[in-house]
Amino acid sequence: MSSDSPAPNLPPVLRPENPPQRSLRDLADRFGTDTRGEVDGVTLTGLTLATADLRAGEAFVAIRGVNRHGAEFSAQAADQGAVAVITDADGADIAARTGLPVVIVDDPRGVLGAMSAWMYATGADDDLPLLFGTTGTNGKTSVSHLLEGILSQIGVVTGLSSTAERHIAGQVIVSRLTTPEASEFHALLALMRERGVEAVAVEVSAQALSRHRVDGLMFDVASFTNLSHDHLDDYADMAEYFEAKLPLFQPDRSRRAVISLDSTYGVRVVESAGIPVTTIGTPLIAPDPEAARAADWVVDIIQERQSGTTFSLTAKDGRTLTTVVPVIGPHMAANAGLAIVMMLEAGYDWNRIVTTLERDGQITAYLPGRTELVSGESGPAVYVDFGHSPDAFEKTLGAVRRVTPGRVVMLFGADGDRDATKRHDMGRAGVEGSDILVITDHHPRFEEPGGIRATLIEGARMARPDAEIHEFSPPETAIVEAIKLVGDGDAILWAGPGHQDYRDIRGQRTPYSARELARRALRDAGWPVPEPRWPVPYTD
Repeated sequence: MSSDSPAPNLPPVLRPENPPQRSLRDLADRFGTDTRGEVDGVTLTGLTLATADLRAGEAFVAIRGVNRHGAEFSAQAADQGAVAVITDADGADIAARTGLPVVIVDDPRGVLGAMSAWMYATGADDDLPLLFGTTGTNGKTSVSHLLEGILSQIGVVTGLSSTAERHIAGQVIVSRLTTPEASEFHALLALMRERGVEAVAVEVSAQALSRHRVDGLMFDVASFTNLSHDHLDDYADMAEYFEAKLPLFQPDRSRRAVISLDSTYGVRVVESAGIPVTTIGTPLIAPDPEAARAADWVVDIIQERQSGTTFSLTAKDGRTLTTVVPVIGPHMAANAGLAIVMMLEAGYDWNRIVTTLERDGQITAYLPGRTELVSGESGPAVYVDFGHSPDAFEKTLGAVRRVTPGRVVMLFGADGDRDATKRHDMGRAGVEGSDILVITDHHPRFEEPGGIRATLIEGARMARPDAEIHEFSPPETAIVEAIKLVGDGDAILWAGPGHQDYRDIRGQRTPYSARELARRALRDAGWPVPEPRWPVPYTD
C-alpha cells in the first residue's frame, strides 16, 4: 500500500497484455457494501494494492497497514491514473477526498482474491492452465522448479511462481515474494493464459494462505513436503504454523493432494485433508522409515554424486522408474519424486514421463540457489543454498558430507527481524554437520548484525565447545576467508542467500550475489570456475 517508489532492482508486476474491461458498478454490486461518488459508467482494467505499481485505468485497493491506512495514498493513486478506490469504511472518507469513486467492502484484503478472480476471469470455473501448488517448510521451491522442468521435458508449455523466479512460457523474471499478492497472482495467471501456458507450478507459503494471497484459485494438485521449525515470528507456535498450511488441502482450494511422509507432520496432513490424497515416502530420511515404505509411492536412493543423485520411484502396483536429479541429497530426490507423482495425479501419462527421462538420462531442471555448485572441476567444491532453517542445514550438510572426500566448511548468517527462536538451533545444526564453521551476516534488516552473529556462535558453542569457529563480517569478506580454509577435495556450503541478488540492510536492498561473490573468491584464489548459468546483474 506504500506510496514509496520500489527499489530499482525490484522486478515488475506483470499484467495481461490485453487488459480486461470490467464495470465498477458490477464490482460494487458483487462485493461492495456501499459506495461514495459516481460508480456508474466507470470501466476497470485491473486491481492493485500498491500505488508504485498502479497503471492508468486500474482500481487502487487500500487496506489498513500496521502504521497507516492505505487510503492515505489515494491521492497519489489518482495522480497515477487510478479510476476508483476500493477500501473499508475507515478508509472511505479519506479516499473520497480525491474525487474518485469509492467502493466500500468489509475486508479489502479478505475479498481481494475473489475480486481478482472476477476481474481477470481466473476463478475455479474459468478456462485456465493446470495449477500445481506446493507447501511445506523446506523444498517448496525445489519441487516447483523440478515439476516445471519435467513438464517442459515432456513438451508442456509451462509457467512457474516460486521464491526465486516467475516463468511465463520461457520468459524468466526474478520474484518479489514467495507467493505474490492475490491481485498480482491473478493478473500473472491471466498473462500466462494469454501466452499459451498449459501448466503452472506454484510455491504456496503459509503466509500466502494466512494473508489471502491464493484466494480465488483452485489448484488441480496440491502437495505437502515437510514441516520444521521456522516462521515463528509470524505464528505463535508450531501448532499454529502447521494449522496455517492445512487450508490448502480442502475442497475449496484444491482438487487432489500428494503428501510426503518424510516428516512427522505428513500423516497429520493426510488425516486432516478433505480431498483425495496420494502419499509418498523416502525411507532413508523419513523419521518413520516403515511408514514411508508403506506409502503409495516410495523413493529409494541409489547413488549420490557431486553432479546429482540417482534414485528410483516405485508404486505399490509395481511401476518403477530410475533417474537422476541434478543436485545432491536424498531430500532432493524426494522432491523430484513428489513432482513426478503430482504430474501423474494431474493425469499425465506414466509412459510419457518414463520415456522422456530415459531419453534425457536425467531430470533437466535448473534449481537456482538450491545446493547450487558454483565451483569448477578441480579445487574445493562450493555450494550456494537458500536453506535457512535448522532442518535444511542438517539435510544439506549431510548431503555435502557424503559427496566430499575432505573437510566440510559451513558458512552462514541469519535473518534480522525474523524468527530469532531458531538461531541457537541454526548454530547447532551448522557446527554439528561441519568440520569448520564460519559465521557471517545475511539480511540484518534493522537488527544489529553483531548481535545476530553472537547468538549463532553461542548456539554452536553450546553444541560443540571445542569446534573451530570463525566470525567474519561482511559476507564479502567471509567467503574470501572461507576459501583460504579449504583446498582440493574440501567443500564449502554457503547457506541462506541462495539465488537472491540483494541484502536487506536497514530497509535498503543492497545489490549482492553470493553465487558471484563465491566465484570471484575462487578465481582470485587461483581455482577454475565455470561460466555461470544465471544472469549476473550484481555489481559492488
